[in-house]
Order: sequence, then C-alpha cells, then structure tokens
Amino acid sequence: MSLWSRAVAASYDRMTERSERAGFGAERSALLARVHGRVLEVGAGTGRNVPHYPPGVDVTYTEPDPHMADRLRGRGKSVVRATVEELPFADDSFDTVVSTLVLCSVSDVPAALAEIRRVLAPGGRLLFIEHVRGEPGTPLERWQNRLNRLWRTVARGCNCNRDLVAALQAAGFAVEGVRCGDEPFMPPLLRRLARGSAA
Repeated sequence: MSLWSRAVAASYDRMTERSERAGFGAERSALLARVHGRVLEVGAGTGRNVPHYPPGVDVTYTEPDPHMADRLRGRGKSVVRATVEELPFADDSFDTVVSTLVLCSVSDVPAALAEIRRVLAPGGRLLFIEHVRGEPGTPLERWQNRLNRLWRTVARGCNCNRDLVAALQAAGFAVEGVRCGDEPFMPPLLRRLARGSAA
C-alpha cells in the first residue's frame, strides 16, 4: 500500500492536469475567492488549491497521507498530519474550512462533519466542491452503485456514490447556494459535482 500511495502522490498532479485546465481550476478559484479569516483546508493532498487562494490568506493545511503531504511541502507549505475525523485543533478555531474532493474518501462521514462543525467558529462556513451521487434513477447513479466497491479499491478509498449534500444536512449544516451538475472535465463516475457552502 505504501508503494501504491507513493506512486499515486507522485503522479496525481500530472493525472489531473487535464481536468484542472478544462474547468476544475476555475471552480477552485471561484470557491476560494470566498474564504475569510482563519482558514483550514482538510485533506489538502498535493496542494492543488494552493495557487487559487487570494493573496495574503493564511491557510492551515491538513493531510493524512505522508506522500501527498511531502508534495504539499514541496510547494512551500507546512502540513499538519491529521484525518478529517480527528482534527487536532481547539473548538471554534477557524472561520472557513475548505474541502475539495475529500469527503468521498473519509472513513466516517458523520464523524468528519462533526469535527468540521467543532472547529468552525460561530458564523464560520464550510466551502466545498465534492463529487456526489448521480440523480436518482439515472444511468450515472446505477453505474456508481454497481462499480463503487471496485472503484473504492482502485482509487484508495474514494466512494463514487455518496450523497454528500444529504450528509451535510443530516449533520445539522445549513447548506447554501449549492450548485450540482454533471461536468465533462470530471471522470465519468465522478461527473456530478456539488459546490457551495454550509454553516
């Protein structure tokens, strides 16, 4: 697993470059223009979001995978090794939490969302871009359900069929301004994206 993790981290930016140029980079920039105050990015990976933050923003980055974290450090950033389910920060520590393509792979979604709520200060917001389950009854949803187990094995724990907007609502978040749509720049099983904020 360590060798596979190292290989994924080494090739991740190259594998995702086409999607970034075709539209995902613009989605990142639009989302991150809304950050304010003390910012926490969970599951920061190799640091794809780093160049999209507005100038002068101070961001705390977490990433549990050591090889991904090394890539992020290569961008000149300090990294806190932590999972979303166990964030090593005091209550009310951040005004903004950022999650992009992270909640699909956490082992315990309710625990992760509870931790995000805990570290958000009153009035704070979670800003997110996550791939989500297809519309009920669509071919996309059916294929996601059929292939999720295989996809999860190949993609290091990523679940292609999670209804993350519903999970946010179940966790007590008020979800605002969510846009959902199928995006051609995403891989077929991950084509439906949800982006928005939750408080």
